[in-house]
Amino acid sequence: MELATTLKSQTVQNRVREVGINPNYWYPVLWADQLKVGNVLSVVVWQQAIVIYRDLSGQLHALEDACPHKGVALHKGKVRGYNLACPYHGWEFDGSGECVNIPYLPKGQKLPCAQARSYPIQERYNLIWIFPGESVLAEECELPKVPEFDQPEWLMVPIPARFKAHFSICNENTMDVFHGYLHQELQGWFDPVLINLKATESSVSANYRVSYKGVLTKFLGLSDKATGVTTRTVSIQYSYPHYHSSLEGVSSLYLMRLPVGLTETRSFSLFFLKVRLPKWILLPLKTFLAKFIWRFLFRKFLDQDIEMIESEQQTYLANPQRRYVEINPAIIALQRVIVSQYEKFITNSN
Repeated sequence: MELATTLKSQTVQNRVREVGINPNYWYPVLWADQLKVGNVLSVVVWQQAIVIYRDLSGQLHALEDACPHKGVALHKGKVRGYNLACPYHGWEFDGSGECVNIPYLPKGQKLPCAQARSYPIQERYNLIWIFPGESVLAEECELPKVPEFDQPEWLMVPIPARFKAHFSICNENTMDVFHGYLHQELQGWFDPVLINLKATESSVSANYRVSYKGVLTKFLGLSDKATGVTTRTVSIQYSYPHYHSSLEGVSSLYLMRLPVGLTETRSFSLFFLKVRLPKWILLPLKTFLAKFIWRFLFRKFLDQDIEMIESEQQTYLANPQRRYVEINPAIIALQRVIVSQYEKFITNSN
């Protein structure tokens, strides 16, 4: 549905700061190369504690992080072959969560019916994904598509982030191109104009016209020259619960969101950039360039965003009754999607 792009005052519905997630989507929980064979780690997907482990064949598994015997956190245990052993009594659970061995039980004796909840899990784009909702729906739900991931002409910069804030605040920051004002000292974008806006029950699509100039933006290929002004169109697509934005084929950002709790959110972003270097120079330098661009360029932008996002959250917590005014219709559309997706899940669960 096409929406008006007029910047008009609207009252923010504070309920968006309290809603939960629709769990019937895939959520990223970890960079895949951080979980080696035989390792066990704990993650949280919207207040659900989940243990993930990679068995000795390299296969990934995800279980509720609570032993069905005593409730001990299973992430404190150890991988034994294809199973995960609880640290307390050594009860072993396979990837489906079924108890398959109790070390002190006499051989041949029937095992108790002890079942830990298991979650669909998969690995793609160097990310580990978990489906925290109804397992039978996992196969019907697709992961975001990242076609640039295997294309050598793109430089990929992984960007991790943690926010002490509700995921709605973080999502609004990504949709809100008008906050380029915050990044002006870092040669960020300026003079943004919302030129197109569409929404469905699960998505918001917005196009903004933005301008760039400066040495930094020229190096990144965002502007044509350091002294003049280059105007481009940035396209932002929010498909619940993740983002993709692109800048006229010059750059592409995939932002995968992990809501942890009411005041904690993580994100795993893959930023793709076409650096103006010959391939014979670029290929051996990709790892170095990605780390350099993240550490010395993008991190400064992110730190500024985190400061604003967390300040917004703290002010809300101090007075949840305070009313706020928004003039960007893309933000209002985004809030509607976030609330409606949660309501859809609640309605279907009853």
